[in-house]
Amino acid sequence: MFSRPHIIVGLEIGTSKVCVAVGEVGAHGEVTVVGLGQARSRGVRKGEITDATRASDDVRQAIAEAEEMANVEIQSAYLAVTGTHIRCQNSKGVQPIPSVDRTITQDDVQDAIHNAKLVGCPHGFEVVDSVRQDFLVDERPCDNPIGAVGARVEACVHVIHGHSNRIATARRVVENLEVSVAKPVFSGLASALAVLTAEQKDMGAIVLDLGGGTTNYAFFHGSVLRHSGVLAVGGDHLTNDLANGLKLPMPQAEELKLKLGHALLDPAALGAIHSIPRDNGLPPRAINVEHLQRIMHLRLEETLRIVATELAPHGALVSAGVGVFLCGGGARVPGIEELAGQIFQLPIGRAHVQNISGPADVLANPEFATAIGLVRYGAMRERRAPRRRSLTSKLTSLLSR
Repeated sequence: MFSRPHIIVGLEIGTSKVCVAVGEVGAHGEVTVVGLGQARSRGVRKGEITDATRASDDVRQAIAEAEEMANVEIQSAYLAVTGTHIRCQNSKGVQPIPSVDRTITQDDVQDAIHNAKLVGCPHGFEVVDSVRQDFLVDERPCDNPIGAVGARVEACVHVIHGHSNRIATARRVVENLEVSVAKPVFSGLASALAVLTAEQKDMGAIVLDLGGGTTNYAFFHGSVLRHSGVLAVGGDHLTNDLANGLKLPMPQAEELKLKLGHALLDPAALGAIHSIPRDNGLPPRAINVEHLQRIMHLRLEETLRIVATELAPHGALVSAGVGVFLCGGGARVPGIEELAGQIFQLPIGRAHVQNISGPADVLANPEFATAIGLVRYGAMRERRAPRRRSLTSKLTSLLSR
């Protein structure tokens, strides 16, 4: 338990923006957002850093803005990671019980969890996050195997791996600014922690984070993360599709996407023409609004169907009784909730930060969910860690290293 207000910082280096959230954690774990900084992101593509120098400049700007608002000096931050290198899987670790009386100890359970983390970990990758799901003792379900008697214990764990070098690149960008990285965290998990209540996680819910370069998703049921993943498709791909389909430069395509875009075909767009001025005295360019919206619809429909297909084998389309929550910049696209409802056949809503205090405009903004979720992640992790921890107690945290 925190004995005094404690500062935790979340840092997202996204494709479209860099966002820094500063949270103050009270004595009982309550979180209040006291600062937020953001900057346009110029050195990131599909969620991964491609220009460390530019990314560093943008992170510096966002940190300075957050420090000014919160009136603190940021020394450490939880860092969001995403991208095509992220691998999410459900793994099972098995540990035989060596003791003569076959009583399962905490060490046996931790060994089973450790074994689960190693399953399917590619060379050059590391564990970003691991979340316990279920335990089995001699192939029978067991809520808490410690103290039970059996020949072996199995741990079912959702494991998120990331490429070590790509994570190291993001870490280096931050640490070069004299800010230490408390821990890298999968963006999709952070977003879900920000916008779901304990009841929603128990009843079943999907969080879909539609970002600029990636789409992250997480499915909770029975209060446990059942599956998650990343698609290397986001808002930038919509802009690129419009630029190619309408034969426009990217900046103009982005402007029209924001001004005229729709996930479904808006009846008002039928036959509508939008004129955009051109330089050098040329006549205005006529843009078919219906054509623009059809291009957007096809890309968004494809993206959402891929996510639904990925989640279906894990029971998400049946068990997510609460529904699907949309966050990220893509949650602002008109008609996206209706389109998602057609595909998932579940209740759909725009996500809002839950059970965290702070400025209303910050908490209601779906684009800040990841950074704020990192603060909650840090609060959960640090609250569960006693000041003097043995190796065993480190491994028993809900969200382990």
